[in-house]
Amino acid sequence: MNKNRIIDAHAHIFPEKIAEKAVRSIGQYYGISMTCQGVCEDLIENGKKINVKKYVVHSTATKVEQVGPINEFICDACSKYDSFIGLGTIHPDVDEVEVEVNKIIELGLKGIKLHPDFQDFNIDDESMMAIYKAAEGKLPILIHMGDENKTSSRPKRLARVLDLFPELTVIAAHFGGYSMWDESIEYLVGRKVYFDTSSSLFKMEKGKAEDIIRKHGVEKILFGTDYPMWSHEDEMERFNKLQLSDYERQLILWENASRLFGIDD
Repeated sequence: MNKNRIIDAHAHIFPEKIAEKAVRSIGQYYGISMTCQGVCEDLIENGKKINVKKYVVHSTATKVEQVGPINEFICDACSKYDSFIGLGTIHPDVDEVEVEVNKIIELGLKGIKLHPDFQDFNIDDESMMAIYKAAEGKLPILIHMGDENKTSSRPKRLARVLDLFPELTVIAAHFGGYSMWDESIEYLVGRKVYFDTSSSLFKMEKGKAEDIIRKHGVEKILFGTDYPMWSHEDEMERFNKLQLSDYERQLILWENASRLFGIDD
């Protein structure tokens, strides 16, 4: 066990020239006051306060023409900062899905991030099936889950995808569905899918979070902050309030993500 070492398995980064605008837009969408900057150096400085050693970083292409530049940006950031593990982005409107997935692999990125609400697709849309097929057995997919105003990322949609692609590795963010945790319990808990803790603990009942962790299986839970939505100190304070054993904490904070992404102990 790697006591006192942490992997933040859910962190957004942006190029410096657009970071301020991007962070402001996210805050406005969710109605949250954003205090973090959304750039690489600020992420690392935030993480140092709780002893984060590795960060799974990503950004989302809301237009198809953004796919290449964003993936190059994430690749460059990972080259500059050895604490970064990068995820690529892909868009439902790409012409050649397998080509784009192979580019992500060639760049050395370790997975794909999808955001149904921002990219304007339903998780179980027919147009998404080619992406899941191309990623199955090759790359894990981190999917934003749940929204109070939309239905595109609801847990039961992901359940249908898991039925169709049994070898697809998925990380269902926000305990399987922000603000839709009862549906996550009904459709996803206990299945072959990872959850992360990001952007949930500020709103969930502590007992519900503990119940999901135990019923789903602690070996399938990853710690994530959703930076720059939240500071690392705030997320760790919320996490530490959960009634978990030292063994369970270390699985969530380090071991599970280390195993999933092949992070050297």
